[in-house]
Amino acid sequence: MDLAGHAAKLDADDRLAHLRAEFDLPAGTVYLDGNSLGAPPRRVADHVAKVVREQWGGRLIRSWSEGWWEAPRRVGERIAPLIGAAPGQVVVADSTSVNIFKALVAAVRLAPGRREIVVDAATFPTDGYIAASVAELTGAVLRAADVDDLPAVLGERTAVVLLNHVDYRTGRLHDMAAVTARVHAAGARVVWDLCHSVGVLPIALDALGVDLAVGCTYKFLNGGPGAPAFLYVRQDLQEAFDQPLSGWGGHREPFAMAPGYVPADGIERARCGTPDILSLLALESALEIWDGVALTDVRAKGLSLTGFFIDCVEELLPSGTVEVLTPLDERRGHQVSLRHVEAEAVMAELIAREVVGDFRAPDVLRFGFAPLYVTYTDALRAAEVLAAAVEKTPAGVRHS
Repeated sequence: MDLAGHAAKLDADDRLAHLRAEFDLPAGTVYLDGNSLGAPPRRVADHVAKVVREQWGGRLIRSWSEGWWEAPRRVGERIAPLIGAAPGQVVVADSTSVNIFKALVAAVRLAPGRREIVVDAATFPTDGYIAASVAELTGAVLRAADVDDLPAVLGERTAVVLLNHVDYRTGRLHDMAAVTARVHAAGARVVWDLCHSVGVLPIALDALGVDLAVGCTYKFLNGGPGAPAFLYVRQDLQEAFDQPLSGWGGHREPFAMAPGYVPADGIERARCGTPDILSLLALESALEIWDGVALTDVRAKGLSLTGFFIDCVEELLPSGTVEVLTPLDERRGHQVSLRHVEAEAVMAELIAREVVGDFRAPDVLRFGFAPLYVTYTDALRAAEVLAAAVEKTPAGVRHS
């Protein structure tokens, strides 16, 4: 296969190619770690500088009543279309871990008499840590299970199931529609972690009847390091949504400074403390990049990019050099995970050669493909450098 020619043709036909110019990327670097930290849109730096100069510096405390206080709800409304949510169901506040805690405790409280929390056995570690804390605090039993084994696990004791939409190590995409229906059939609630799918996959939370969902904004949404996370609470659950962190941000009258806590109406009750204004407004600026972008186009390019990269790897690396962990069909997110015994050393060599992916212990190389700024030529270059790096570190594959 003429890989260079194929990459050039794919780049020429790319409907999203014009967006690459909207991002600040180091010249000569192939950046394939957008599933850990997205690249900054060019507009963000100037916007943050303006916020510091004119709002913080110019208006000072007055800015709270001139748009800052409403920002968590306002920015949530910008994210809502990206996850298939109608207005009034998404708020941006706190971190992913904090929002998982809120969602799980609230879900247990929505299920009196049910005292079992089921968590994806392959979950991102912090999700498991938070689930364990919630189980201890609520008196629930924590049960880890493979997603494929859920039919045998779910029962009348199950209160809530916490799942990752895309497996962070392998890139496997779980069937949200089928799993949500299965959890509901057991009478339980479902909380989806969208950290590795928001911004790359069409998501339909409302249409699928998802109860609760959380997600970060610094990966494929490019909100910047430490950008606040979002929390989705389905409309009909909001009145009964009893989250455990009853901070002033979620109070019905936050500036009344009343001695007793009364939750705000609607999604505002999911807030807790003071918003991280600089990060929140940086995210708001970054989200402007999505104006006019169809997620169906993003998904199509993501599948094509990852498929092309896998083809390049298979073409350029000797057979048996690496093992592809990521599903080869459409059951994958926008990352490709490869197994190699010396994965850590291989990734270090890649990064030294300006191809930036990441390593996950003990032996996984991860490459995240952000369709808004990654090109097919980038994918080919990454595979070429990978072949050279593996040749320099020639240990074989460790099969599980």
